[in-house]
Amino acid sequence: MEWITKEIVYQKTPQQLTALLYEAGLEQFTKAAWYIHQENFLEANRSMQKINDILERLGAGLSYEAGIIADQLDQVYNFIVDTVVQANIEKDAVKLRDAERLFQTLSDAWNEALKTAPVRPVKRKQNAYEQNVFIEEQPTNTLETGK
Repeated sequence: MEWITKEIVYQKTPQQLTALLYEAGLEQFTKAAWYIHQENFLEANRSMQKINDILERLGAGLSYEAGIIADQLDQVYNFIVDTVVQANIEKDAVKLRDAERLFQTLSDAWNEALKTAPVRPVKRKQNAYEQNVFIEEQPTNTLETGK
């Protein structure tokens, strides 16, 4: 597990925060699948709840002024949430894997876009990510990223 301090999170651009959320989400998919395989359904449930929390935060960061793509991405996030909920109810590793594949595709596309698009600096106005930052309080004031 890699831990990132709150200060580091606040220094990231929205694009970099999105990449961190995708990374954390993929880690939770891996954990959830392993827990289902181990028949540890309580921990599988917790991991799937974290996946849906991450998807909610990704949705909160969408800029609807950007046009139709934000609406479509919101629909994809909602589809993944619905699939994860069904996988959780049924403890179905196949459904979970289907949701993970779609999430992985989005993550790959995002990370590829980060490589080619210039990262725009952010004015120090609080954005949607900072309002909904995904932080698990630790004694050292850190954030779990999923590594």
